[in-house]
Amino acid sequence: MVAEYCDEQGGFIIRTAAEGVGEAELASDAAYLKRVWTKVMERKKRPQTRYQLYGELALAQRVLRDFADAELDRIRVDSRLTYEALLEFTSEYIPEMTSKLEHYTGRQPIFDLFDVENEIQRALERKVELKSGGYLIIDQTEAMTTVDINTGAFVGHRNLDDTIFNTNIEATQAIARQLRLRNLGGIIIIDFIDMNNEDHRRRVLHSLEQALSKDRVKTSVNGFSALGLVEMTRKRTRESIEHVLCNECPTCHGRGTVKTVETVCYEIMREIVRVHHAYDSDRFLVYASPAVAEALKGEESHSLAEVEIFVGKQVKVQIEPLYNQEQFDVVMM
Repeated sequence: MVAEYCDEQGGFIIRTAAEGVGEAELASDAAYLKRVWTKVMERKKRPQTRYQLYGELALAQRVLRDFADAELDRIRVDSRLTYEALLEFTSEYIPEMTSKLEHYTGRQPIFDLFDVENEIQRALERKVELKSGGYLIIDQTEAMTTVDINTGAFVGHRNLDDTIFNTNIEATQAIARQLRLRNLGGIIIIDFIDMNNEDHRRRVLHSLEQALSKDRVKTSVNGFSALGLVEMTRKRTRESIEHVLCNECPTCHGRGTVKTVETVCYEIMREIVRVHHAYDSDRFLVYASPAVAEALKGEESHSLAEVEIFVGKQVKVQIEPLYNQEQFDVVMM
């Protein structure tokens, strides 16, 4: 298929990522690479002693190269400098895209005009709502990404099997879209709602494969496992949107949960007893977050009084507004 694009100047190395890619896309990629090579050879002939022949593209040009295709109607850019840079880039390397470029000059911010800000926010959330009332829960870990499908409030108008089947079918489209939006790669485990009907399972799997066929990144679906989970892989390209836009939570340190107020209260009481056995002091002062301090003065005051009797010393509690829920200090007075 690619042989017709080769000439006496060279050929192409076809990588595994080309598996399943259509002829039109391969032709476009080959044409782009030939134009790049032509420019490199032209620069090589220049008389300068030092001259960069080729370098990694800027973000805007990289996005255009990797994601622009014939299905796009328009490419709107609100920055004049970026627009002119893209005009130059497409004119040289992707001429079929030049006419689709448009410089946006409207008063409304371009992210607001196309609801991009909200789409980004939704792509960072664990829960993805489905139109039927069902939802997905997407969790990303170091080892893999898991997707759990739930019916939510959707009970359907027929029997339960139809409700489950329709929710799973809808979920396949949402999953494929979220994988692209979030740029999730590696091992992906999908926990569809259990289906007893073998034909339903087959049709859900087919729907998932059809939805993933639109993805430019290589994917592979291995079918249902013995446990009823769908195992698939998606090639890692760059970091996921979560890793690009977010940092680890300074409070839970990536756990996704924080200790309850009650748990922290009992940690404080154990720390008071521990300090009492190790050092001599007249009394104790506890600095804690507002929620924990209020609990020690309220519903946990009886337990704190028992600790005071046990250590034979007064314990005073003081609110520290800047502390998070798990932070506290026990000070000897």
